[in-house]
Formats: sequence, C-alpha cells, structure tokens
Amino acid sequence: MGEERILTLHPEGKSGVNISRAKYDVIRAAILSAIDARGEIAFGDLAAAVAAGLAEPFAGSIGWYVTTVKLDLEARQEIERVPGRGPQRLRRVGASRE
Repeated sequence: MGEERILTLHPEGKSGVNISRAKYDVIRAAILSAIDARGEIAFGDLAAAVAAGLAEPFAGSIGWYVTTVKLDLEARQEIERVPGRGPQRLRRVGASRE
C-alpha cells in the first residue's frame, strides 16, 4: 500500500496537485503556526518562517510546498489574503482587526 495522498484545492478553481498527506500536514501546521504567532504574515516571509518552525529536516522544496499548501488553505477558507495594496499578506479567516 502506498503513502496516503491529498489532492489540493486552488482558490481560483484551477487544478490542484496530488501530494503526500504527511508533507501536507507538516507544512499546513507550520503555516498556521507562523500566522498565529504573528497575527498576519507577508507571503514573502512565509517560507522562511515555515522552515524555521519545522522540527525535522524536510525532504522537498519548502517554497514549493508552502505555496501549494497556502493556496489550498485559501481555497478551504482557513486563511485569507489581507485586502489592500502592496505585498501579499496572509491571516486566518475571521482574524480581521478593523
């Protein structure tokens, strides 16, 4: 029996990708932890924050997995882009501080 996989979603309805469930879970937890620690985070800072938050070495491109899982979390409405101009910033859905 092969490793469990998950088909990711895309917020614009584009085709997702089929990735390892274990890698998805590790990156998802690290993304949510990085956002929770800061309230919101610039997308440009996310990969470094995720890498710093991993307890074990990660086999694969952290940047690619972060982007893929970030899009999936947006599509599942767990995180959202902060409205406004400038670099993309992310926060948990419902975390508006207006």
